[in-house]
Amino acid sequence: QVQLQESGPGLVKPSQTLSLTCTISGDSITSEGWYWSWIRQPPGKGLDWMGGINVGSRANKDYNPGLKSRTSLSADTTKNQFTLQLSSVTPEDTAVYYCARGKLDTDEYDVWGQGTQVTVSS
Repeated sequence: QVQLQESGPGLVKPSQTLSLTCTISGDSITSEGWYWSWIRQPPGKGLDWMGGINVGSRANKDYNPGLKSRTSLSADTTKNQFTLQLSSVTPEDTAVYYCARGKLDTDEYDVWGQGTQVTVSS
């Protein structure tokens, strides 16, 4: 059974960089056909896809154009983890952040982490 677990700080100050890690169990981050993604949901709003990374043969990263200048994705194959960094955060970045496994070239996500609340406040 594939499981994802987010970890990171629950509180970040404005202008700082948010860093979240997703740990994968039951699958390899290098397995073919999957896109490891970050998705967030601000309070009272819908889901917002932030970006995804493929560590298989495609080996690429995609970012939400609206967040691309502040977002960076990376992967650690030795730890079977992938990480999101979001710079220059503001209170508008307050959200529940999810990591998810998606099928390449689709909008289908079959495994989600439980989500982690991140609040941006001084």
